[in-house]
Amino acid sequence: MNTTKNIAILGAGESGVGAAVLAKKQGFGVFVSDFGKIKEKYKEVLDKENIEWEEGTHTFERILGVTEIVKSPGIPEKVEIVKQAIEKSIPVISEIEFAGRYTDATLIGITGSNGKTTTTMLTYHILKKAGFNVGMAGNVGDSFAYQVATEDYEYYVLELSSFQLDGIVKFKTDISILLNITPDHLDRYEYKFENYIDSKFNITKNQKEEDVFIYCKDDEAILTTLPKKNIKAKQLPFSIKIEVEQGAYLNDNEEIVFTHINHPQTMSIHDLALNGKHNIYNSMAAGIASKVLDLRKEIVRESLTDFQNVEHRLEHICYVNGIEFINDSKATNVNAVWYALESINKPIVWIAGGVDKGNDYEELIPLVKEKVKAIVCLGVDNSKLVEAFGDIVDVYETNNARDAVKTSYKLGSKGDLVLLSPACASFDLFDNYEERGKKFIRAVREL
Repeated sequence: MNTTKNIAILGAGESGVGAAVLAKKQGFGVFVSDFGKIKEKYKEVLDKENIEWEEGTHTFERILGVTEIVKSPGIPEKVEIVKQAIEKSIPVISEIEFAGRYTDATLIGITGSNGKTTTTMLTYHILKKAGFNVGMAGNVGDSFAYQVATEDYEYYVLELSSFQLDGIVKFKTDISILLNITPDHLDRYEYKFENYIDSKFNITKNQKEEDVFIYCKDDEAILTTLPKKNIKAKQLPFSIKIEVEQGAYLNDNEEIVFTHINHPQTMSIHDLALNGKHNIYNSMAAGIASKVLDLRKEIVRESLTDFQNVEHRLEHICYVNGIEFINDSKATNVNAVWYALESINKPIVWIAGGVDKGNDYEELIPLVKEKVKAIVCLGVDNSKLVEAFGDIVDVYETNNARDAVKTSYKLGSKGDLVLLSPACASFDLFDNYEERGKKFIRAVREL
């Protein structure tokens, strides 16, 4: 191997394998190491590309002999191999940072505690409808690195998690969107909200005067932090509470007003494809980005009215004897559940639980008192949910999707809604939120 261009990839999931394929294309000697088991579909890609890999272990001597390490976002910095690499001054970067070196495409980066996937897919939908040569990557779709290696897109819409943003050095977005910041993943940030906030604001890192920063002016954490950051990009806020000079706001006629940017326009919220207060924000953010790119009013209006919602996010499944079932498995934090409960106007049987990430359920109590008739826990340890809500509503415990659905169905009546909106990660009982959602859907259809 050429020791001057020797790279190790930690983690062989979507992100890691994509980075490995790109590194191989760029002439690096590549070694992929995953402490867990690598899925067969990823082994096939690595073998096809003649990339060396190992699973179930990390060969420290081999990994620490490289000039650079690309770490998958799910691996925390406190693991031993990463700590030793940092001690040896070996650069440890993210797949996003690595891929960004090898593309001249216009990059639209989207982050936030909630709404990232919806806003990413909505922005991609608008650009695609406008005829742009655009890819969608990051936390959704094929990895960014893999697409840079195999495609030739002129634009990318990137969903960026805090974990991905933690590992950037020179990576820069041309348009960045920060939707909201509420406590999430605090177990990765020393249980300090300010550390998580700083991670989210990394999306503005390296932006220049000619770049654009789109953010929610109604978000307290964003507004409090904004004056402390030296943001050079042009700022375009959005709000449903106050009028803004440049960006978007909601007027008294329940219309979104896009102001003082290319092709100003007004659009009724009742024409939006996505319902709920949170989706007004998402539509505003995607709409502003589209305006920055000088898209025609007709394209923006049409796209915001015909978009199909994201799988596992407030996804209507079916009615069973008059009871509606909604899959919101992607709601892995308290704020996402708040938006879900806020948007529903029926009595709710709420299925919640999983791996707690330092949740504070206090803000949900008023909505639970008002709208929830019972809670069905779906998790190994449900003690925090029982403690938070046990004195308010009846709480039932289950440890698999089938029992959770059956219990919810028995508790419901015609006109009620059963909502899977966990507020927690899925890793105690499922591989990921997608598997949790799919097993919930299967159990509903077996009723």
